[in-house]
Amino acid sequence: MKLPGMDEVWAALPEARVVGGAVRDMLAGYEVADVDFASPLKPEAVMARAKAAGLKAVPTGIEHGTVTIIAAGRGFEVTTLRRDKETDGRHAVVEFTDDWREDAARRDFTMNAMSLTQGGEVFDYFGGRADLAAGIVRFVGAPGARIAEDYLRILRFFRFFARYGQGAADAEAVAAIAAGREGLRRLSVERVWSEVKKILAAPDPVPAMALMQKTGVLDIVLPGADVARLAALVAKGAPVEPLLRLAALTDEELAERLRLSGAEAVLLAGWRETFVLRPGDEDAALRRALADSPHEALIGQSWLWDGDGAGLRARLAGMARPVFPLQGRDLVALGIEPGPRLGVVLAEARRWWMEGGCVADRAECLARARDFAV
Repeated sequence: MKLPGMDEVWAALPEARVVGGAVRDMLAGYEVADVDFASPLKPEAVMARAKAAGLKAVPTGIEHGTVTIIAAGRGFEVTTLRRDKETDGRHAVVEFTDDWREDAARRDFTMNAMSLTQGGEVFDYFGGRADLAAGIVRFVGAPGARIAEDYLRILRFFRFFARYGQGAADAEAVAAIAAGREGLRRLSVERVWSEVKKILAAPDPVPAMALMQKTGVLDIVLPGADVARLAALVAKGAPVEPLLRLAALTDEELAERLRLSGAEAVLLAGWRETFVLRPGDEDAALRRALADSPHEALIGQSWLWDGDGAGLRARLAGMARPVFPLQGRDLVALGIEPGPRLGVVLAEARRWWMEGGCVADRAECLARARDFAV
């Protein structure tokens, strides 16, 4: 493992070590895209060393001990060794240390607690290398205590289990997760969705999702999720698409509850349309699907439909993607002030256009928007 810029960082900070995911993925044989360092030096000393070596250093999280060093056009986070002083289930108050083992002890799983020197020596204080080889996701220390420090570690457990796990999950970890699952309700929706999306991005997330269901975690983060539908989708060879898999898991309207980005919400709606299409559907249904999904999301995918799927894809391929003919500025021209009300009127006009099969032209949509605005 050697990314451009690493040698420059090590030249400035020879006592630093690569830590966390980069070490884990190197040992697992995965491509390493990002490298983080840890150092026993205080942040100010790290910045001074970088400056003396002619490198740019940015105090991106200096209150937590993190400095970003720019080398060979790439950013490397360098974090001072830390110990937890206080934790509340979401945040930790830390203080600096020069003890590598103490820093490793605050990490979540044994496979994430290893560090690598410039000379290639791996420091493994808690048996992470053996756990990684065996496919065991194991907490550093007592699982219940580590979960209580930060409840997001429950979802991180399933994320790493989905990617690295082999066979049965660690029984002690599973028991602690089941006991501590209510703590997930204390987390922000954004943090939860960030981890769930990474779980769904695993090559096969089904075992992890099934375990989430067994421990009661899935009922908290995705109530009503149907793991059997996800399993059927994966078995068909569908692409590794988190939002496609989310659409398969549940029919619940999740865009607002999970606070998806606008692009994610549109893509989720498009994938939802693909699940309700059938070979005998009228053209209006196909146009509605295309209005929310690009052709490539619907065409040439043998896993989408049983029966005459080839005929359905051919019909879709022959259709132009409908585009809703109004934008916000069109409603402003009608005299509607920019703001929340404009968005509501635009959404209502688009819903009417969709229900009509996406064929109404601009004049018709403007007239309908004018009616909604009254």
